[in-house]
Amino acid sequence: MKKGQIYEGRAGEIRFPNRTIVTTAEGEECIVPNALPGQRVEFRVTKSHNGRYEGILLQVLEKSEAETAKNVCPHFGVCGGCLYQSVPYIQQLRFKEYQIRSLLDKAAGEYKWEGIKSSPRVNAYRNKMEYSFGNEEKDGPLTLGLHKRGGFYDIIPVSDCRITDHDFSQILTYTMQYFRNLNVPFYHKMKHEGILRHLLVRKGLKTGEIMVALVTTSEGVNLPLQEYADFLRSLRMQGEIVSILHMINDGLSDVVTAERTEILYGRDYIYEELFDLRFKVTPFSFFQTNTFGAEVLYDTVRGYLGTPRDKEVYDLYSGTGTIAQVLAPAATKIIGVEIVPEAVEAARENTKLNGLANCEFLCGDVSKVIDDLDEKPDLIVLDPPREGISPKALEKIIRFGVPRIVYISCKPTSLVRDLEILRARGYELERACSVDMFVGTYNIETCCLLVKKDAEERGETL
Repeated sequence: MKKGQIYEGRAGEIRFPNRTIVTTAEGEECIVPNALPGQRVEFRVTKSHNGRYEGILLQVLEKSEAETAKNVCPHFGVCGGCLYQSVPYIQQLRFKEYQIRSLLDKAAGEYKWEGIKSSPRVNAYRNKMEYSFGNEEKDGPLTLGLHKRGGFYDIIPVSDCRITDHDFSQILTYTMQYFRNLNVPFYHKMKHEGILRHLLVRKGLKTGEIMVALVTTSEGVNLPLQEYADFLRSLRMQGEIVSILHMINDGLSDVVTAERTEILYGRDYIYEELFDLRFKVTPFSFFQTNTFGAEVLYDTVRGYLGTPRDKEVYDLYSGTGTIAQVLAPAATKIIGVEIVPEAVEAARENTKLNGLANCEFLCGDVSKVIDDLDEKPDLIVLDPPREGISPKALEKIIRFGVPRIVYISCKPTSLVRDLEILRARGYELERACSVDMFVGTYNIETCCLLVKKDAEERGETL
């Protein structure tokens, strides 16, 4: 194969994350993201190193036999949000399970695999969406939606998205039309000019409360935003809008953030529920995007920890403290550590809201904060960001020598890297399973129970 050339081939084995081995008629292999096993595809080679090739998918010439799903999202194949929607859900789970097992079996030795747990909702499961303003083609009309697959600039208006409910679609469609009628320009990422940047929508799937946050450059202060807010409130929706915000962001990076925020209506948070607990969710709070799937995941964590009576638990990378509060009724004390100040403040408020007196949340880098903790934990829960745990922090966590660690991961490759270090230091993977929080995509959450070998040998028990 030659770099830059176009080839055809049949997609075979799929590896995480979303990387499929495509074999040409001549028997040459290339890694091509977004190709589904069984498809015949056309691809271009983009990298060549020591006889190993990587490419990009240009088009699907022949569908896979697995692509038999009914009522597929009309944006599928164009929008870059989902990959697996053309295959039935049971086959999606098989694809994901194969990828996870392929990684864990090589890195973890003998362990009990407990399968993959499905999402309670297959459609309309997301409680948060971040949309971008732009256009679908150069010099075309203003659009609002998600990035086109394989494109950095083109924006697809996903008004019939299947992973969100009708309220999201209404808010997206109305917002796009409102600002299109006013001829308001979107922020051009290359020219660094324009006004409209992003639209953040959050909805409590159990409470029905909705937040709408419009992100613009500072020029957006001159827009008729109160009128926009009033019209949003007039929409007939299944849920109720309780928060409309205007966020200013003049930064150069294309991320949803705010340098300052104005409340156009209501408050700057919504409430969502997990089990019998209530949580205050702010614009940038980390909260699992699949509410019902989160209950499955956290129930799995509780099962892996057993009943931590008279135990002190560290919840490291605790976010807004959801896991800590789910575990709190069965533990003596929970200490959560999180680096994002807003998340820590939300966690503290939520513990008061739920009447939990045995939770404490500390703000800072895990690798530094745990140096100042006097009490040794009995159990540890780890839920790190996608890149996993830094070697420095992981070494300090291992030194606690707790008999059990539950590790939750949203990126299996990072998990495997950390598992290799943990195994070298005396922890073995005892049980593992996955929970599908992201239906239609290749993403997956994995939950692992690690047991310290010398603790077992001494007969230590919970």
